[in-house]
Amino acid sequence: MSARVTVCNGCCCGRVEKGHNEVPINFLKAQWKEHNISEHVKLSISGCLGPCSKHNVSLLSTREGRIWLGGLSEQSHYEAIIEWARDIALNEKDVKLPGILTSHLFVPEKSTTVLPTIIV
Repeated sequence: MSARVTVCNGCCCGRVEKGHNEVPINFLKAQWKEHNISEHVKLSISGCLGPCSKHNVSLLSTREGRIWLGGLSEQSHYEAIIEWARDIALNEKDVKLPGILTSHLFVPEKSTTVLPTIIV
């Protein structure tokens, strides 16, 4: 399985009118294209991933498992996800999560399901 980054852009994530920070979808797409990441790490923009209380959720999936991130509120968080994906694309193996993201790790409840995604 190749790695995948699934970014929630559902009912809560990125909804400024609900008090959440915008999810920089266009920035992510542009970076994936500019750095030719998609051959090794797929980028998916998803509907609601489920853990809405975490807002601005992303799911990093590798052959080793899933990494759930929540409360992503700064551009630097998304830049760190891009860094992680670029490292995988360059090294063709799983790499360590950037330190800025470790405080955003969480384990979702069992009922959390990933809804259909749009692959970009």
